Parts: sequence; C-alpha cells; structure tokens
Amino acid sequence: MASQINKTMLWMLLVFLLLSNMQQRCFAAKGKHQKVPCFFIFGDSLSDDGNNNNLVTLAKANYPPYGIDFPKGPTGRFTNGRNIVDFIAEFLGFDNYIPPFATARGRKILKGVNYASGAAGIRNETGQTQGDRISMDRQLKNHQITVSKIKQMLGNHNKSTAEYLSKCIYVVAIGSNDYLNNYFLPQYYPTSTIYTPQQYAVVLNDQLSQQLMSLYKYGARKFAIFGLAAIGSIPIIRSSCGSGTNGSACVDNINNAVELFNAGLKSHVAALNRNLTRASFIFINSTGIGSTSPLLASLVSNVSCCEASSTTGLCVPLGSTCSNRSQYAFYDSIHPTQIVASVYAGRAYKAESPCDAYPFDIGHLAHH
Repeated sequence: MASQINKTMLWMLLVFLLLSNMQQRCFAAKGKHQKVPCFFIFGDSLSDDGNNNNLVTLAKANYPPYGIDFPKGPTGRFTNGRNIVDFIAEFLGFDNYIPPFATARGRKILKGVNYASGAAGIRNETGQTQGDRISMDRQLKNHQITVSKIKQMLGNHNKSTAEYLSKCIYVVAIGSNDYLNNYFLPQYYPTSTIYTPQQYAVVLNDQLSQQLMSLYKYGARKFAIFGLAAIGSIPIIRSSCGSGTNGSACVDNINNAVELFNAGLKSHVAALNRNLTRASFIFINSTGIGSTSPLLASLVSNVSCCEASSTTGLCVPLGSTCSNRSQYAFYDSIHPTQIVASVYAGRAYKAESPCDAYPFDIGHLAHH
C-alpha cells in the first residue's frame, strides 16, 4: 500500500513539474514575438488538424470524443487536445495554431500551413485501404500552391519570397503508415514480399530525401525531421499480435523495422546538411524520447483512453472516455494523448538529452 502511494505521489509530482514547465514555456512564448515568420507542417495523423475532415476516408477525427480537451472541440486532431505541432507552434511564439491547408485562406498562410493528413505516407499507395488521404507527394503539390500565393502577397518578387521562406521552420513527421498501413499489411500490399525490412528502410529514406529536396527547391531551409516512434507497441498492434512469446516477437519485429528506418533517416539528415547549401536539417529521436521519459513510463500504455473500434483503432463516435486522461499514453488505440504530445514536443524543442535531437533541437534551429 505504501509503495502504491509513493508511486502515485511520484506520478503527480512529475505531471505537476511537466505542466509547470509547459506553462512557463507557453507564457514565455506569448510574451515575445514569433521566433520565426512561419511554420509549415507535413505528415500524417500525428500532425493532422483538419485536412481529412471532408475526405472520403476512415481516417478522420472530427467528431466527439476527439477534442474533448481542446478549446474548439473536435477539429480533426486525432487526440483529446493539442497534438505535437500545436505545442511546437506555442513554443515558437505563434498566437494561433497553424491552420490546415483545407481551410487556410488569405494572409493567414503567411504564418504557415499544416498539410498533414491521416493515413498518409511517404509512398503514394500507403493508406489506400483507409480511403482518400493526402500523400507526401500531394502535400508537396499543395505547398507549391501556397508558395505561389505567398509570392503574390509579397509582390511577386522571387528574391523576397525566398528570403522569407528561408527563415521559416518546416516540420516533417511521416513514415508510420508506410509500415502500419502498407508493409505490415501483406494481405493488401506486396511491399513485404518485395523488400526485406532493411531494403524497405532504404527505399523509404531515399524517397523521403527526394521529397525533402523538393521542399528545399521551393525555398525551405530549416527542417525538423521526426523519426518514428515505437509503433509496434501501440495498443492496436499489441492486441493484434496477441500475448505471450509470439506476441512479443511480433511487436519487436515491427519496432526493429522502424529502428532501421530511423537509423537511415539520421544518416540522410547528415548527408543533406553536407550537400545542400545554407540548409539546416535536424533529426528528432522519437524512440529515444519515448523510452527515456519518466513521465511516459508511468502512464497506462496497453489500452486506449477512449472506447476504440477493434478494426480501425479510432474512437467510437460519441463513445465513452477515461476521466483521468493525463494518466493514459494513448487516446485511441493508435494516437497519443495530449500529455504525451507535450513531452515529445517539449524535448524536440528543447532537448533534455544529447540523444533527443541531432545535431541540435528545434529551439536552436529557429535561431540558426
């Protein structure tokens, strides 16, 4: 009993310290001007804030109980409150969260645009079993549209637009679906019969590097590239793998494949820094952050907070939720809760360990 009380007190202290730190960062950010002129976001459901709302897809989250802790309620964010890029926007000093491409209009785009889409991947076919989604290649085309509009707003001068965009932060967090909704769904995709995990990691990283170089050609110079988290350990995978030795091997199989991708991505980031002039690429070590946070280790991580569908892993519309959401790692069976997003964003922005970010964190990137 005493041991349980001590654990509870430790957990409460950790949450208090984290929230205090978050508040200080947010208040500090709001008390100052923006650290960068704009913030562009590319990725999947971890960053999506409404781009999938009007698509014909299973991958959408614009209904309760999503957004239960978000001021505007359900917006299309796949969590109970803010996601990782929302916190990063706060840390960078933005007054408002970055709008989705689907609804971004007028001069608001000068502050940035979020292109992320649930079920999207590096590969175009990734996520097709979910329905429509905006792949990384399509996100790049949408960004071209935005850049054209910015040129018009800034007087159609290529030089002034290039100078403006060169100061912005570009976050890219994509690749999970290339495993969960592609490689590890052999009944729908042939990739696992074509490539070994090592070969697939190389293919994905080569394609992502080409996509990042396209962003560079459009004017991007400051890139924060997120590695993949241990997606083999999310509740829907754990339940599908089963329990016992076979279940552990199944989970490890996915996590090992992800680590191959992450190792390759870090190497590509180093190569891009060497090969592209006046560009700064950083790698965020998601698996490292996830495995070394005392707070994350204290959270319930084997089940979802909301009542989730056993097939899609998403929250059941109007379904029940846990009341102690700050004690759960996953809101549905796939996506992290707001408390988890705050940890990842906090350490990506201001590294607590040299292993969190390479060669430096987002805070340093903003001033670089």
